[in-house]
Amino acid sequence: MAETKRICRRISLGVGVSIIASALLYADLKKGYYTPSQLGSLQQVAGPQLVPDSRYEVSAYPIPPPDLAPGDGLQEVRIYCNTCHSPRYITMQPPLPAATWKSEVNKMNKEFGASIPEDTSSKIVSYLQAHYALENRR
Repeated sequence: MAETKRICRRISLGVGVSIIASALLYADLKKGYYTPSQLGSLQQVAGPQLVPDSRYEVSAYPIPPPDLAPGDGLQEVRIYCNTCHSPRYITMQPPLPAATWKSEVNKMNKEFGASIPEDTSSKIVSYLQAHYALENRR
């Protein structure tokens, strides 16, 4: 008798799980997620119909230029610093001490392989120290 009760409980549990799963599927169908003909397939929304005699235009994505301070060495910064990263990277930095700017430019040359000539490198350092050092950040 105990064995029969266990079997009945298992059957009723299986029936209950089946009813819940069916109810959830039916709820999804009613919400509009699926239609019976679309079950098991993926649908993609059709794109807009293009008319051959219409004119379509897309504007260029605006890229604002970095707001680098004008001064002696600006041209060199734009030429050499732009080869590896955007000049905006300079303006995003927190105010750095003048010595740190020198070590940053040296790091770019020695560790990252930037090929900045020595005289240009010192001009870039002077520009960065004059406009973006902690002592005189504008």
